[in-house]
This record gives sequence, structure tokens and C-alpha cells, in this order.
Amino acid sequence: MVTVVELLGLLLVAVLWGCTNPFLKRGTEGIENVTETSRVSQLLAEIKFLLLNLKYLIPFLLNQSGSLVYYYTLSTTELSLAVPVTNSLTFLCTLLTGRLLGEEFGGKQAVAGMFLTMAGITLCVISSIEDTGKQDMTEAVH
Repeated sequence: MVTVVELLGLLLVAVLWGCTNPFLKRGTEGIENVTETSRVSQLLAEIKFLLLNLKYLIPFLLNQSGSLVYYYTLSTTELSLAVPVTNSLTFLCTLLTGRLLGEEFGGKQAVAGMFLTMAGITLCVISSIEDTGKQDMTEAVH
């Protein structure tokens, strides 16, 4: 059965992943100006640019902490619930955070997509709860 703690874990992951995506995008601004003569020195210069850039590094570390929470949550949550819920909510958090930062996000179609996504997530959660309830009833009969 899906618990409140598992759902909160999935929500935390979605927020950490989704809300950091627009900040990661902003943190990489200027990387196109990094130029070196060889591929290896170009790669090293870009890595240096990113690691020394706090506008990139802080969102990156928060994003990676979301990955740690995700792996922990996967150990206790059904995969068929965890993946769609987390990915859908991540998408919504990315859209909303981007919008708060002034990015365009698609107008009425994006809003309709958000509502449909939320409806799908709700169905996944309800289905998971109902499946567990049926399974408990079946075990009680046997």
C-alpha cells in the first residue's frame, strides 16, 4: 500500500528535480562563450566553468539530492506508481518554476496539459490504493 510518507517522498523528488531545472538552465548561460583549441581542453574548460559557477552548482547539488531521495523512495514504493508520479510532477514543477522566473510556457494548452497530468496522477494513486485494498481482502479470505 502506498503511504503518505512515500507520496511525500515522491513529491519532494519532483520538487527538487522540477524546481531546479530552470535554475540549471540559467546557470549554464555563458558556457557557449567558453572556447578552447582542442576537444579535451574544451571539455575541461566547460567543466571548470560549471563547477566554479554557483548559479549552476547549487541547483545541481539540490537536483542530485533529489536523485538520492528518489532511489531511497524506489526501495519502498511500487515502481508502477513512483515513475509516472515523479516524472509528471517534475514536469509540472519545471513549468511552474519557469513561469515564475518569467519564461514562456505555452498558454492555454499548457494549462490544460497540467490539469490532465494531475488527473492522471490522481488516477495512479487511487488505483494503487485500491489494488492494495483488494490484495489485503484476498489475503484475508485465504
